[in-house]
Order: sequence, then structure tokens, then C-alpha cells
Amino acid sequence: MPNNKSVIDYIRTIPDFPKEGIMFRDVTTLFSDPRGFRIAIDQLLHPYAGMQIDKVVGLEARGFILGGAVAHQLSVGFVPIRKKGKLPGKTIEEAYQLEYGEAVMEVHEDAILAGEKILVVDDLLATGGTAEAGIKLIERMGAEVVSAAFVIDLPELGGRARLKSLGIDTYWLCEFEGE
Repeated sequence: MPNNKSVIDYIRTIPDFPKEGIMFRDVTTLFSDPRGFRIAIDQLLHPYAGMQIDKVVGLEARGFILGGAVAHQLSVGFVPIRKKGKLPGKTIEEAYQLEYGEAVMEVHEDAILAGEKILVVDDLLATGGTAEAGIKLIERMGAEVVSAAFVIDLPELGGRARLKSLGIDTYWLCEFEGE
């Protein structure tokens, strides 16, 4: 019997997490299903097959899982952009605003070379703050972000518009309205 499920069918929604009123989109159910995970990776890399991409950047933390698999399939290197204090070598950092406060993302200063073409990958695009911080780090290193790819977009939270205002092409596999 054929499996006609799409990526969105593998994503579990958990109401009121991490706080009341939030509908948390849980991709661990997508990752744990071999068919769902394969569909997601294949669909994430499809628009980029044949494009010049030198490295895939994954944003902490679920972007590591997706980005590593996409980089493998594209036969390119993988670079993690992490929360401050998680990388052992010399880093550059970029601060960004959260709903309450500030966070900082870091990348090893020698992980990306000037002129490289970079694909940014993460599981979820919400407000776009984390993605924007990662993109700014990449651009400060002299590389070009060719696109940013996500499993889920929450369009009402404005991340897609935010990245578009930066001139970044975005691609997503599914979206959830009413967030």
C-alpha cells in the first residue's frame, strides 16, 4: 500500500508548550520516522541540486540534524552556528533580540571562507531572529547566503518577510497558519 503522507503529516502539535497558548510544532516525530525524514531531506535539497553551494550552515539545534543530512546529500561541508559558549575555537558572534532579552549566536572564525556560497538550514522559521543572526555572521565572513531552507514556516510571525527584507530567498516545506 503506498504511503501518501507529506511532511506536515509527520509533525506533531503539542498545545500549550512551552507556555499556555503556544502550539508547539514538534519535528522529532518527523525525524524518528525513516520515511518522513527521507521525504523532508529530499524535499529540502531538491531546489538546490545542481546549484553551486560550498557549505550548508545548520542553526542550533535541530538545524544540525537537517543541515548535516542535506550537506551529505549535496556532497558539501557542514558548519554549525551555535549558541554562545558552545564552540571550542576562536569565534565571531552576533547578538539578536528575543521576546524577553537577547541571545548570541557564534561560528568558528575559520569555518566559512570569503566568497563561499552558503545554504542555511533550520527546522522552523518563526520571527526570523535566529536566522537573521546566522545570516549576518555568514555575510560578515564575506560569504554569500544563496538561500535559507526550513521544514516549517509560521508566516504570521513575520520571519519570511524579515528574511525577504534582507534579500534572502527562503524555501519551506510546510506552513502552519494562526500561530
